[in-house]
Amino acid sequence: MNRTKWLITGCSSGFGRAIAEGALAAGQHVIATARDVRSIADLERAGSCEVMALDITDADQVREVIGAAGELDVIVNNAGYGLVGAVEECSDEQIRRNVETNFFGPLNVIRAALPGLRAQKSGHIVNISAAAAISNYAGFGIYGGAKAALELMSESLRLELASLGIKVSLVQPGPFRTDFIARGLEKAGTQIDDYQASAGKFGRFLDSMNGKQPGDPAKAAAAIVKMVLEGEAPLHLPLGKYVVKKFRDKAAALTREAEKWEAVAAGTEFGV
Repeated sequence: MNRTKWLITGCSSGFGRAIAEGALAAGQHVIATARDVRSIADLERAGSCEVMALDITDADQVREVIGAAGELDVIVNNAGYGLVGAVEECSDEQIRRNVETNFFGPLNVIRAALPGLRAQKSGHIVNISAAAAISNYAGFGIYGGAKAALELMSESLRLELASLGIKVSLVQPGPFRTDFIARGLEKAGTQIDDYQASAGKFGRFLDSMNGKQPGDPAKAAAAIVKMVLEGEAPLHLPLGKYVVKKFRDKAAALTREAEKWEAVAAGTEFGV
């Protein structure tokens, strides 16, 4: 098995740490990053691992870290956090900060890494998405919207880089037993009574399932590492039974809508 160099964002906990540990266990070289390097200092003792401070929303710092990292084989854009609340309840600052982290942050990393990846004509960009980007929930409009933007950008990026030997994959996890709900989920600053039966209900549901999620982060990380090391590069890698069902339900819903509105759609063209 070839030894590759990975750069992984958001390694302080959750999927980021699990993927870093999984790659290290597989004998890979890992550059683990986090806003606060104290939270990942122990990873340096886990094998061939370097730790670097990185705020993915700081484009200048991203370029510095990518430059210092040298030649990279795998980029894992994992850093991010949730925002739960109705679209009207979230403040302007909360919305901008969430989109900056979940969309513009990964974009900063990708754009900084691309010159090196193009020069070596190889590499694999792995973007961690969310089930909310397949079909969204009341109360996840901003977070799901940012992840959906990441997904559609990744689809285009995959086509742009295919002839250059660079792979792009989206990982879409369902509910996994990380600290996403406890530590990685911001709540809207305002609560409006009219949304308590929709966005409010969803927020309460998330609170109730904390610690009970069926997904095992270590197994998810192992699946991601295996995918990369075996040279596989699916556009979408669903993780968990819930996401596979969500894929099928969304496909069926789209098919039903296409069939219902097919005649209307065809009637909008010239010559009909």
